[in-house]
Amino acid sequence: KAMADIDEDEVAPVVEEQEEEVTDLMGAVRGVLKRALVVDGVIRGLHEVAKHIDASKAQVVFLAESCNEPTYKKLVQGLCLEKNVPLIDVPDNKSLGEWAGLCKIDKDGLPRKVVGASCVCVTDFGEEGEAYNYMMNHLGKA
Repeated sequence: KAMADIDEDEVAPVVEEQEEEVTDLMGAVRGVLKRALVVDGVIRGLHEVAKHIDASKAQVVFLAESCNEPTYKKLVQGLCLEKNVPLIDVPDNKSLGEWAGLCKIDKDGLPRKVVGASCVCVTDFGEEGEAYNYMMNHLGKA
């Protein structure tokens, strides 16, 4: 890892860029979304996500388990199945919204006004890293 070779004293204030170690699936989802956001590869909202799955542009879909619309979930699950798009359940729509960039970051770097997202898909992963590999392993695609 090239980033790790930098002397601790001269790390730029943006420590976020260094990829944190991915130890669980949600950490992987967060990391994947963070990188996809950089290249504008994150699609949010049922309508857009459904369109992208249908057009076979979605690489992976994240669905919030806290979404209490069974028909909504069925639609997304059905589309993913039909188009063979991997689907990952995320427990909380607020987390998913935050990771998908649906929030304002305040001066302390903390997310504010987080908008929940029940459904998010990635069309472009951007830079593939540990998070991507972890997720692909989880999906059995690695």
